[in-house]
Amino acid sequence: MVKGWKLSTFNGALVAAYVIPTWVIPSIKIAISPVHGLYYERANVAAALFVSDYLQLSTLATVRFAWLLALAKLTVVAFFALFVAFIARAKIRNRGESMEALAIALALGSIVSFVSMLLAAKVGEIHALRLHATELLLMLSIGIVMLVETAPQVAKPAPSPEAVPSGELSGELSPT
Repeated sequence: MVKGWKLSTFNGALVAAYVIPTWVIPSIKIAISPVHGLYYERANVAAALFVSDYLQLSTLATVRFAWLLALAKLTVVAFFALFVAFIARAKIRNRGESMEALAIALALGSIVSFVSMLLAAKVGEIHALRLHATELLLMLSIGIVMLVETAPQVAKPAPSPEAVPSGELSGELSPT
């Protein structure tokens, strides 16, 4: 089944297998109980501490921030899920049409992880900093592999006889 996969497709599938459950579960906890999901999940604790310590938002504003964080993470998860759905079909995967969903997921996920990493560094949460730095490096490394990987070679169509002067198709030299 994995025969003929590009390296970025395989790596993208592995990162999707990591990101989808680890970002959905805290996001659902935020949806169920915004304050508890924001303050008591390792993935969200740095953002919660930054919001409460530095921005000094009200409870309602903190809940809205938690919902926006959950929405951002669920958007990234949706693009990863779309990528996984696309690579399940060999016809779509071989044409490289799934790479756009992966690129969007990586870009948005890198932004979320980078901001979370900065917030963790600002509040001094070393475990959250390591978590978000690892996620950021995973996503950036796959983005780099996607950029470096060569595009599939498309066969060029044969020139039509009308476009080429006579004698050049058969390899004959025309007298000058």
